[in-house]
Amino acid sequence: MTRSSLSDVISASGNVVEMLRNSKVGMYVYPVVAPEFTNWRDEQRAWRESAVLFDQSHHMDEVIVEGPQAAAFLEYVGINSFANFDLNRAKHFVPVTPAGHVIGDMIIFREREDKFILVGRAPTANWVQFQQAIGKWNVRIHRDPRSPSRPDGKAVYRTHYRFQIQGPDAPKIFEKMNGGPVPDIKFFHVDWINVGSKRVQALRHGMAGAPGLEIWGPYADLEYIRSVILQSARDAGVDLHQVGSRAYSTNTLESGWIPSPLPGIYTGDGMMKEYRDWLGADSYEATGAIGGSFVSSNIEDYYVNPFELGYGFYIGWKSDFIGKQSLEKMKDGRNRKKVTFEWNAEDVVKVIASAFQPGEDHYKWIDFPQPNYASTSADMVMHDGKMVGMSMFNGYSYNERCLLSLGVVDADVQEGDVLTMIWGEPNGGTGKTSTERHKQAEIRVRVSATPYAREARENYAESWRTKKAG
Repeated sequence: MTRSSLSDVISASGNVVEMLRNSKVGMYVYPVVAPEFTNWRDEQRAWRESAVLFDQSHHMDEVIVEGPQAAAFLEYVGINSFANFDLNRAKHFVPVTPAGHVIGDMIIFREREDKFILVGRAPTANWVQFQQAIGKWNVRIHRDPRSPSRPDGKAVYRTHYRFQIQGPDAPKIFEKMNGGPVPDIKFFHVDWINVGSKRVQALRHGMAGAPGLEIWGPYADLEYIRSVILQSARDAGVDLHQVGSRAYSTNTLESGWIPSPLPGIYTGDGMMKEYRDWLGADSYEATGAIGGSFVSSNIEDYYVNPFELGYGFYIGWKSDFIGKQSLEKMKDGRNRKKVTFEWNAEDVVKVIASAFQPGEDHYKWIDFPQPNYASTSADMVMHDGKMVGMSMFNGYSYNERCLLSLGVVDADVQEGDVLTMIWGEPNGGTGKTSTERHKQAEIRVRVSATPYAREARENYAESWRTKKAG
């Protein structure tokens, strides 16, 4: 029987947790951009010591929402208040389900009173598009999906290119490519600058915890813009590194954003049932994979809420939005909190060394710099035999010389506590094509500050990266 929707896929599987834990989607791939331009260690080091160029043109969906009711529509769909959302500003846009579970997030830009651009992963783009489809809002939507993970030589086209230039030496590049000093742009504000002969929009941002600007414009200008940036760096005497997809995926470990929580959409009646019927059988939600040691028969045990991810402080309580009543009940509860886990080096070396012992079972391989073997990670974090947290995104930082992961822990866990993470999947592993047969290991993890990088902790403006969970 042909399966046309996520509902059909779930029905055929019989168990949504087992379906996602055994997905055949393979490794999560950042498309088009080369894996490395020099080597991923030097590319990581450069965002701390000199400057880097991130090409973000391909791995994110883009949704343009415009029309007389665009602002009201988006304020209803996301938890954010739009009260202070003026022109040439950006926000971190987070929608939740009616039950208050996080669906995903995107960065939203306000270009006009009636036009917004959202950039990020597919789950949020899908939800926005669905809400427009079932509602009666006077808005228009244009969706530009991310580039194919494996284009197989076919030409790739996007609506916009998107670059970030970051690092302590980035301002020298900005001045060269602008032909003079750039405006003093506040954090998450937008202004116009010159890149050679082109006039482009620039967002003050800093994904890796270092100062920087994100610029974008028509995709046809991509190669010209890249060439001007590279030449400006040479003229300024800056050691600029283009960052490949291997290092790019690790920058968030130092700055504290959890990029891929499981969308909380697999349960619930009413609107949620309608949504699962609307989502295609080939959607991210239908094909994505859960990896890790945490196994529960209840898919909701993998969900998170905004308070756990540190997003509670910007909820627009004066607005009417999807999930508001549920979040009102959650806000004063004992929500988990977001932390960074610092992995014990001796335990990590033990896991890696097991792969060099012929004839013996080995532990789950740790790929460097980021073990991207599932769309969403869920590794158990234990204390005295009790699960007290979940590790959700991991990787190696050459700058810190250690493996780190981001996740959530119970409210009474303290910074500095040493806990035990279970690395690897039970029973030899799942049926994911990205998972070899292996045994589980215990790795000590120290609960550490978020963001982990001192630059991000001390120099970011007040934001979701620096606020504590509410």
